[in-house]
Amino acid sequence: MKNLYLPFKVKIVKTETLSHNVKLFRLKKDKGKFSKDKNDLVFTPGQFVLISLFGYGESPFGPASSPYESSYIDVVIRGVGTLTEALHNLKQGDEIFMRGPYGNGFPLKFIEGKDMVLVTGGCGIPPIAALIEYVRANRNKFGGVYLIYGAKTPADLLMKDRLKKWEKDIKVLLTVDEPDKEWKGYVGMVTELIDDIKINAKNAVASMCGPGPMMGALEKILRPLGISDRRIFVSLERKMQCGIGKCQHCATGDKYVCQDGPVFYFDQIDKNWD
Repeated sequence: MKNLYLPFKVKIVKTETLSHNVKLFRLKKDKGKFSKDKNDLVFTPGQFVLISLFGYGESPFGPASSPYESSYIDVVIRGVGTLTEALHNLKQGDEIFMRGPYGNGFPLKFIEGKDMVLVTGGCGIPPIAALIEYVRANRNKFGGVYLIYGAKTPADLLMKDRLKKWEKDIKVLLTVDEPDKEWKGYVGMVTELIDDIKINAKNAVASMCGPGPMMGALEKILRPLGISDRRIFVSLERKMQCGIGKCQHCATGDKYVCQDGPVFYFDQIDKNWD
């Protein structure tokens, strides 16, 4: 029987500074490649892996790389605590441990053939990035796709190199709270971008991931666009430990984020906010 708790060794083969406190880590297995499922995916966009470092602990992170890529997994880590700051001190060639993937990701079959609105902010971009990579690999299966991404400052916008690549396949709408002298884009809440979104509401879905205030976009963007709650998918960020619904550490309302999510239909968690 497979031990769902058992971590495996991975090596850091690349690090990239994305902002003053955020780094990307590219991880490869110690031996071989990451295994794929029957759909040729290493993980479903929206799932999470648990990264650990002996002496510092373990935390969940949503892969940000293409789910079709089996030679490596990218994770984006913000240095905000003991473990994440210790990870930030590691360098290329260092080894850490991973287990997973766990949880339920975005419903890929359901969203095919539809227009999509992707809403994220701050460091919430990784699961949305993986979903975008999936969409790009299957672009003919989707209608119009919009990414709405907000950050405090232009320097806090992550994955700038990918944003430029994504613009070839989807509409990328960026906004910041505090512009610098070079910024020529939108300023203010993501809600300012609604006029640029042209979708068929009866055949559209939305996916969201980001800090708490981003959820306000639900009322000011998605509902005005006419997207129903059952077509809105929310990725919750919450401290997870076991990853398989046993320790109750990630309980929110009557749901376990690790097992029932981390991606939920909005109406599933509407009454379960902390």
